[in-house]
Amino acid sequence: MSHPCLACGACCAAFRVSFHWSEAEPALGGTVPRELTETFDAHRAVMRGTWARVPRCIALDAEVGRYSRCTIHERRPSTCREVMPSWENGAADPQCDRARRMHGLAPLTPADWPTARVVEDDAPA
Repeated sequence: MSHPCLACGACCAAFRVSFHWSEAEPALGGTVPRELTETFDAHRAVMRGTWARVPRCIALDAEVGRYSRCTIHERRPSTCREVMPSWENGAADPQCDRARRMHGLAPLTPADWPTARVVEDDAPA
């Protein structure tokens, strides 16, 4: 079974991707390609296309819901690195679920992750 994100891409075409400008500054160790970003404010940059009325990241190579690939996956901003697909780590993620619904896709379920462990609030630590 392949990773569900490879047949999705909804989060990359649903939200503004903003992050500290230094992530696109090579002199400061930033790895995000500067040419794929634009200034949002004095402290933040955004991925081009994600600040639009209908967001879609410039780095997204996808037909949302069929196939998806981030063209800068290894160099993506921290904001993207922090996104967790629902149930990948055992719990639902409201942001993932919302993005999928925005594109007419059903939220992921534990069944999409055969090795996932459901996190229960009252489970012993």
